[in-house]
Amino acid sequence: MSSTQCHTERRVRLQKQMEGGLLLLLGNDESPMNYRDNAYPFRQDSTFLYFSGINRPGCAIVIDLDEGRTTLFADDATVDDLVWTGPLPRVQEFASSAGIADSARFHALGDVLRKAQSAGRPIHFLPPYRAEHRILLHDLLGLSLKGQSAAVSVPFIRAVSELRIRKSAEEVAEIERAVNTSVDMHFEAMAMARPGMKESDIAGRMTEMAIAAGGGLSYPVIATVHGEVLHNHDYTHTLKPGQLFLLDAGAETASGYAGDLTTTFPIAPTFTSRQRDIHNLVLKAFLDAVDALKPGVPYREIHLMACRTLAGGLKDLGLMKGNVGDAVDLGAHALFFPCGLGHLMGLDVHDMENLGEVWVGYQGRPKSTLFGLKSLRLARELEECFVLTVEPGIYFMPGVIDRWKGEGRFLDYINYEALDAYRDFGGLRIEEDFLITANGRRLLGRPKPRTVEELEAHRS
Repeated sequence: MSSTQCHTERRVRLQKQMEGGLLLLLGNDESPMNYRDNAYPFRQDSTFLYFSGINRPGCAIVIDLDEGRTTLFADDATVDDLVWTGPLPRVQEFASSAGIADSARFHALGDVLRKAQSAGRPIHFLPPYRAEHRILLHDLLGLSLKGQSAAVSVPFIRAVSELRIRKSAEEVAEIERAVNTSVDMHFEAMAMARPGMKESDIAGRMTEMAIAAGGGLSYPVIATVHGEVLHNHDYTHTLKPGQLFLLDAGAETASGYAGDLTTTFPIAPTFTSRQRDIHNLVLKAFLDAVDALKPGVPYREIHLMACRTLAGGLKDLGLMKGNVGDAVDLGAHALFFPCGLGHLMGLDVHDMENLGEVWVGYQGRPKSTLFGLKSLRLARELEECFVLTVEPGIYFMPGVIDRWKGEGRFLDYINYEALDAYRDFGGLRIEEDFLITANGRRLLGRPKPRTVEELEAHRS
């Protein structure tokens, strides 16, 4: 199927799920770093990309459900623009490439929407996540910034999420391309990391490899000896023997599909005995979770199973105590694992998170408010053609340990005295990407080292 046919078919399927009115799809604009002409690398809105394939700033699409008409709104490049950009296709060429027959200047968008409003026709839009979109919705629809969250179209959210959540064979192939580049990045990090290097040396090489593969990073690189900070983007530390190095890095293809992997390995050639114990425990939780992946199983249950595995192993190591099931039910284990087991992945590394986890990952069911469990992004039953990550970990966070100990939290389940020996341990995570198949799951991309022995072999 050609790109034009693919995007046309996606819009047809979307229209069949909606009852009437106008669908408003806003593309992203350039986002300045510190002044207008010095912008961050452009990244198109993923839903706009999914339904059009148009990867240029300053666009919007309106699908008139009642008239069956789709229009692209954008402006042709001016002579002044072309000085800086070089030749660009005209708007109608972009529209034709997406299978869209009609196009108009961007300023005409306001007239179309105001006419629909005056006729009492519903205008469906998705949750805005950029400030310029919030301002645009205020200008176009007269919606206050505070009132926009209540005005978003839940039927539109649900229709988009149900279409994007199941990946086609072409999408899986593109994701696998991103994952394979990510695997190459992780092998390179294991080969180059040595005492005396800076975290920035490795973060820079990861960025270089992602760009050289023809795309870029799917998220900012996490390359750190302080893996207990879950999203650590500080690259100033020097690598030292005895430390663990946590690399969470993924590539994005030119078409926008993501890979997402984490590898944790020792700076020294081998793990210490304590590091080995924690790694083997995390690996057991990872393998148990992977074995449970199949259609019909709620991911929430796989998450809780992994939590019980981690808590049981921590009890064997003397760091937790009491009844493991009760500890997990109450959330005591979240001192060590305060996040979810994984998330959906596709055009976004956390796929469709901007649409709202309660709709995408929970199908409208409420999320838990319990520390740890509330961070689980995916809870719904798994289905064939879902793509997701599995990423258990154990993190020793001195600030959280001290606060919980000072508050006397979970004294029946946590051995705070034994934790003193782990204050400088850091964090350890294993993460890989999987496709849910008809009967189970398939690892996406080439395998990377998992076991202690495999990791040490790549460090020697």
